[in-house]
Amino acid sequence: MQNKSLYIVIEGTIGTGKTTQSKKLCEWLKETNPQREVKWTREPGGTEIAEDIRSTVQGKKYNEEMEPICEAYLYASSRAQSLRKVVKPILDNGGIVVADRSFLTSVANQGGGRGISIDQILHINTPAIEGFIPNIVLYFDLDIEVGLQRVFDSDGDKFESLGIDFYKKVQQGYNEIQKKEGYFDKWINIDASGTEDEVFERIKNSVSPYIR
Repeated sequence: MQNKSLYIVIEGTIGTGKTTQSKKLCEWLKETNPQREVKWTREPGGTEIAEDIRSTVQGKKYNEEMEPICEAYLYASSRAQSLRKVVKPILDNGGIVVADRSFLTSVANQGGGRGISIDQILHINTPAIEGFIPNIVLYFDLDIEVGLQRVFDSDGDKFESLGIDFYKKVQQGYNEIQKKEGYFDKWINIDASGTEDEVFERIKNSVSPYIR
């Protein structure tokens, strides 16, 4: 009997340790589920085309300011590519995907932080995600000021240079989406304070009941 596929996404505001912990989770799942294919990926990114779009939106400097709606469509385009090329093949074979961010980041960043409505971001992303809804959303909860103090790579990612007011709006976006039908039952809040090992223990305890 084929294992049921599992799509786990890690979400949260800045400096919460998403990348580090998502990779640790992926390695732990590989060790504890050797019979299953386990894949780590990230959004935006994961494929050559998706990574190029990531670079365009987050890393490239332009003389003109990128419009938030343009930003939202570019992220959706990257997502459409990576979900079909990376995520779908794994899930189709009963595997496990651990993703550092998802469309929920766009809901929070562009919908909340940039001031585009959350419903509009969901509408833009509907054809991109086409049913690729996470089974589990691990939301890393951390004080924004603490998260900003943890950021080291302020060069390469324009979002890391944004201030506390922006991230308060992002946090509000996350708070709003998790209350919507179809999301609140998948949402698990993870206390992202403390040591790396302490946070990872919370993650393992939260994910373990879903592994079959």
